Amino acid sequence: MFEKKEKRFALKEEENYSFGVVRIIVDTKTGVNYIMTVGVGGSSITPLLDCDGNVVVDK
Repeated sequence: MFEKKEKRFALKEEENYSFGVVRIIVDTKTGVNYIMTVGVGGSSITPLLDCDGNVVVDK
């Protein structure tokens, strides 16, 4: 009933700025990379895109 679940997201990279943090996280099931920002004004998450506009996916 209370089995241990594998985490869905893994932290790949993190950078701190004066009033917030930018993180690159990876969906462990799909491999899709997301950029996540957290700061004083709120937070957001969006898929990370390469230079051609394609979603970055780890294999």
